[in-house]
Amino acid sequence: MKTVALLHPGEMGAAVGACLGGRGLRVVWASARRSAATRSRANAAGMEDLGTLERALGVADIVLSVCPPHGALALAREVAGHGFSGVYIDANAISPATVRNIGRVVEAAEATFVDGGIIGPPPIPGVSSRIYLSGGRARDIAAVFAGSNLEAIPLEGPAGAASALKACYAAWTKGATALLAAIRALATHEGVEAALLEEWKRSQPELPKRSEVVTAQARKAWRWIGEMEEIAASFEAAGLPGGFHLAAADLYRRLEGFKDGTTAPALAEVTAAFRRGAPRRKAPGARRRSSAPRAQEEAPARFKFGTAAIKRDAAKRLRSLKRP
Repeated sequence: MKTVALLHPGEMGAAVGACLGGRGLRVVWASARRSAATRSRANAAGMEDLGTLERALGVADIVLSVCPPHGALALAREVAGHGFSGVYIDANAISPATVRNIGRVVEAAEATFVDGGIIGPPPIPGVSSRIYLSGGRARDIAAVFAGSNLEAIPLEGPAGAASALKACYAAWTKGATALLAAIRALATHEGVEAALLEEWKRSQPELPKRSEVVTAQARKAWRWIGEMEEIAASFEAAGLPGGFHLAAADLYRRLEGFKDGTTAPALAEVTAAFRRGAPRRKAPGARRRSSAPRAQEEAPARFKFGTAAIKRDAAKRLRSLKRP
């Protein structure tokens, strides 16, 4: 396995591509319909542009999918539609149920499926992260990353195990970030923020700083909406309440206005955005879960980027869930 088609090189994907290139693998990608910023990242990572997805798949032994959660299933369907029969690795922040659905899609096209879950920041020089792998060829794929900044850890168990671990990890890290920032918003609204911070300093000294982490993350919080919905679906599939992370998804949706900003907002701006609410409200009792079976069947034929695409896909999910 010497050629990897990486789809699509965002901040994380480009860093992973550079890791694989450093291992001596040929890393290709498809620039068709991609932005100038994506092209710049891919070029900086030393990835080879083959223009179209069809050409990239034609030379690839491995496809590595690293994209926002809302597009993972559509991207897998697009790859399967081209008849790719190598190894397909889904390394997106999605629920085990969505992962297993993706596995069925690519295996129907005679590809081999491996589930992946990345934990940590983009693995640039001086920074190491982990990719957990599960499924039949997890150990073979782990060897592909050996010696790079992305440590590959194969797990015992079928496809879905790696994504379950990622969901559990992010349920705390990103879920807690949203919760703490929302607490600050409530304390400000009630006029007790200063008193709360003093109490935290005495009894929970790590929380004042931890509660401001959201300011550094606000500009990319739109990427976490789908991830929180996938985590909520994972909890509910296990017979646990998913409301914690549906609320976190709602909070991150309220930060969409900071997308593509040049500087991190102040905490006061974040908490004000929380209290203003999301641009669009869901109907009472409705749920937005990208892993809902009917929503999966109606996923778009092609992967689309950005906030507008997320809103369109969320509207489709909402309509499907409201049907009797």
